[in-house]
Amino acid sequence: MPLDEVELRGARLKVPASLGDLFSDDHYERTAHALGKAYRDVVRGFRGEFENPPDLVAFPKDESEIEVVLSWAEAEGAAVIPFGGGTSVVGGVEARLGDRPVVSMDLRRLDRVLEVDAESLAARIQAGATGPGLEDQLREHGLTLRHFPQSFEYSTLGGWVATRAGGHFATLYTHIDDLVESVRAITPRGTWESRRLPGSGAGPSPDRALIGSEGILGVIAEAWVRVRPRPQFKTSCGVEFDDFLAAAGAVREISQSGLYPSNCRLLDALEADTTGAGSGEKHLLVLGFESPHLPVDEPMRLALEIARHHGGDPGDTRASGPTGRNRVDMSRSRPIGPESESGGAVESWRGAFLLAPYLRDTFVACGVLSETFETAITWDRFEEFHAETTAAVRAKVAEVCGVPAEGDGAHRVSCRFTHVYPDGPAPYFTVLAPAIRGGEVEQWDEIKAAAGEAVIEGGGTITHHHAVGRDHRPWYDRQRPAPFAAALRAAKAELDPAGMLNPGVLIDP
Repeated sequence: MPLDEVELRGARLKVPASLGDLFSDDHYERTAHALGKAYRDVVRGFRGEFENPPDLVAFPKDESEIEVVLSWAEAEGAAVIPFGGGTSVVGGVEARLGDRPVVSMDLRRLDRVLEVDAESLAARIQAGATGPGLEDQLREHGLTLRHFPQSFEYSTLGGWVATRAGGHFATLYTHIDDLVESVRAITPRGTWESRRLPGSGAGPSPDRALIGSEGILGVIAEAWVRVRPRPQFKTSCGVEFDDFLAAAGAVREISQSGLYPSNCRLLDALEADTTGAGSGEKHLLVLGFESPHLPVDEPMRLALEIARHHGGDPGDTRASGPTGRNRVDMSRSRPIGPESESGGAVESWRGAFLLAPYLRDTFVACGVLSETFETAITWDRFEEFHAETTAAVRAKVAEVCGVPAEGDGAHRVSCRFTHVYPDGPAPYFTVLAPAIRGGEVEQWDEIKAAAGEAVIEGGGTITHHHAVGRDHRPWYDRQRPAPFAAALRAAKAELDPAGMLNPGVLIDP
């Protein structure tokens, strides 16, 4: 639907004349800040259904203006939803707050790398800096954050911290948690800033309290993050397996070997076929190593030796180095991705991985239900968990969409590992099925409910890196300990007594 045909409810707040260009009630801005990027968001956007637009959008350019927005909104009885790149896929930025007026606080103007400590390999970066924006600024110092979530092009550092985003590395440094040195946030009751340290045993971590807080405790303004020299040596290889569980066994051994590949992603045969990385007959392990200082041929050799021991058949290994013809600075590409160039299956997977978010609109227009869910589970429970979760979701898709799991017109429920740990993998499931025109949201909600139940009942986490938002709340409430929920509510009451910051996310308004 064209933007000028989109109807929004009237704004329940007026732009305060005394605050200049800090606030906007522009039709485009209110529409653009109404939804995230989940399948159900894209569908509703296509229909022109923006049921919960913010009444105003604020664009602070420094911390003093964040304080002004919070103070003004609290006086008006309004809620405030921090907004980074708007890439939430769990309802994290949608104002489902009934009659309460809402201000969406867009942090895009806080987008600078403020300071670089080359000696300690750290940088102080404002929360509104996008992935490409901060990488462009770090490149001037020969450094990189090397945190590449799939939403990298549009998502922001503050969003990564607030949602505990998963990034480039499939092992070792998997989440933004691993890269944060300290966080500074503005709360309704003062500034929250931790001391910058490489590590500390002084009680519960103030940074950990903000990492994953999804904006309910304060507005993240900036963070010191650990950076590194840009990688100079890279190598990648695809390994095919006849048996998925044998491939998982290879991944387990590699993850426990101390080799720490940068990429260790296992695609089942259906996932490999869907992405064009395989024929649908073999399961594919995508392996990659990188280093800023040393060649990585030997770690790759050892990893491939493990893979062969479990029945894997490696393809050609693609390497690049400081003088190699394949040496490419990946952070200059748009959209940016996690791996260096290579041919064949690895490059096919990489291309599909980068394009997936951009194909969502096309899938919706073509009548294809396309969505994902992800989790994590320990190795000892993986086989049963994978089988039962896959079966439960396939049964629900068949019921809701009216298509079989096999044969002509079949739906697809595939699985890949996005990250792996010595104690377990992070399985990521993709669902593709025919959509019912006009009923797409309801279809997915039923499938998502079945997936959530299977994940929680099977002992997994409701999210490994997509955050909780409003969509995961029913299962998150069952996953976390009750005393912890009470403690979180108490912390919010102390920092945000008016309950204005992103109500409904993580805890009740």
